[in-house]
Amino acid sequence: MAIARKLPAWAEYGLLPLLNLLLAFAVSGLVVVLLGENPLEAVRLMLYGAFGYGEAAGYTLYYATNFIFTGLAVAVAFHTGLFNIGGEGQAYVGGLGLTLVAIHLGWLPGILAVPLAVLAAAAFGAVWGFVPGWLQARRGSHVVITTIMLNFVASAIMTYLLVNVLIKPGQSSPETVVFPESAWMPSLKPALELLGIDLGYAPLNLALPLALLCCVGVWLFVWRSRLGYELRVVGQSEAAAVYGGISPARRIMLAMTISGALAGLMATNEILGAQHRLLLGFTGGYGFVGIAVALMGRNHPVGIVLASILFGALYQGGSELSFDMPAINRDLVVVIQGLVILFAGALENMFRPQLEALFARRAPEPALA
Repeated sequence: MAIARKLPAWAEYGLLPLLNLLLAFAVSGLVVVLLGENPLEAVRLMLYGAFGYGEAAGYTLYYATNFIFTGLAVAVAFHTGLFNIGGEGQAYVGGLGLTLVAIHLGWLPGILAVPLAVLAAAAFGAVWGFVPGWLQARRGSHVVITTIMLNFVASAIMTYLLVNVLIKPGQSSPETVVFPESAWMPSLKPALELLGIDLGYAPLNLALPLALLCCVGVWLFVWRSRLGYELRVVGQSEAAAVYGGISPARRIMLAMTISGALAGLMATNEILGAQHRLLLGFTGGYGFVGIAVALMGRNHPVGIVLASILFGALYQGGSELSFDMPAINRDLVVVIQGLVILFAGALENMFRPQLEALFARRAPEPALA
């Protein structure tokens, strides 16, 4: 008789997400057929729009950078048993921090101004993440509720500041002055041009290497450090953590602080690297998409990078697709993104029973004593 077994790692982290993704694209293809378009042609146009030339690939990686930061933020909290859905607010406040540095310390040379702005983004995001962590650890307020509420608080604060305090004099648009060029995140365009890659107008910048460096840091911290081990113990069982001499309250606050710092760093790509000024709504929903990225990537940095590139391709390729196929407008592209989130997130275990049964039948039967 076959015995139920857990999936091997390659199936858990590779095959299962791939099946979910293929199902999402299959359903999306049916929607495209109902609109009278060829789904295969739509896929071709989307892939070309995302990777077919230098500028398209640059924009895909630019969007992916935002998702890496917010996906990592969700993953760190998740490993501690927390569900941080406050990435939007934490990124918003991180943007405020780097803006204050860029405006007031922009006279410094870039080698000082940019790192200080990056640190300010992380610090402000960390504080905004620490607050719900402290509220849950010390007051029992659920982190899901507090992070949702703090998203709105951050939005309200930013609206007030950009309308009444930080707005550029003599204009009605709620945005700050353009930062001094010494406070701009350096572009990757000159380096890639040496390799014969033309990014066109894509704002790909050093935030991408920074995001990849954060991936390495998160992997080392979560899986190769004592503190990371303690966070995972708290996430698995607070009772076991207490028995082992680990303080769940302190680890919850630490996890949310790190999570907030990672989300705050998203502003380095969007504000320092592209907009070069603070403006309303720059987060663009990246904090919420980061939840789907973390789920699809199984909360592992490698998976998060791959899922981020996927969603970056959907963002960039979807925009191109809406131009080439008028019947497929931007709203339908959002529907496709939603289907990916649905099957990769809420329905991620749809194929698990079948796969577990398949691997159980293929595994050798244990010898009887």
